[in-house]
Amino acid sequence: MAGEGEKKPVLEMVQADGADEGCVTFVLHDEDHTLGNSLRYMVMKNADVEFCGYSITHPSESKINFRIQTRGGIPATEPLRKGLNDLSDVCQHVLNTFQARVDEFKAKQEQPME
Repeated sequence: MAGEGEKKPVLEMVQADGADEGCVTFVLHDEDHTLGNSLRYMVMKNADVEFCGYSITHPSESKINFRIQTRGGIPATEPLRKGLNDLSDVCQHVLNTFQARVDEFKAKQEQPME
């Protein structure tokens, strides 16, 4: 039992008895549909992934169960890691593009009118 001062883990792995490492449910705490749906999309782009889905156990709980099943004995942690990295890259690209456009707009506003 966790004490009051202890933090719960952000990510847990849950495997059924007898299941291989290619079929895993990850429990992500303090997350919701925002991460679940976008991460599911990124993971499903991986050709080694046979199934990927997520569920939210209850609206009052802020955690998602994220399940990955792979082909060919590939550990489910690999497509999860790749999906998180790919999603991070996409988010960084969006932020960079947005900031560049904001900077362009501000520069245009500072130019004197002729």
